[in-house]
Amino acid sequence: MAKRKYSDETKEQIVKECREIGNTALVARRHNISKHTVYSWVKKAKETGSVRSLPKDEKKKMKEIENRLDKMSDENDKLKKIVAEKELELAILRELRDNVNPR
Repeated sequence: MAKRKYSDETKEQIVKECREIGNTALVARRHNISKHTVYSWVKKAKETGSVRSLPKDEKKKMKEIENRLDKMSDENDKLKKIVAEKELELAILRELRDNVNPR
């Protein structure tokens, strides 16, 4: 069987779809790709943050790693903010609940 090359964009799309659906085998079947191939893409995305390969050149590699780290840091900050807002909402709702129904 001939080995097919997939673009990084295609790999990212399929990994994103796997995360959304939660069933890697189903996504692989839908795209007519071996489930083992898709599992390896998902694993690589979890380990490195992206399915894109790092460049061979050391300077470019470091630049790409820094970019990925910055992107992950930004996403992490956004998620922390969302969690803090939800915790505040829950605290307010608990306070309202306790004031309306004192025990």
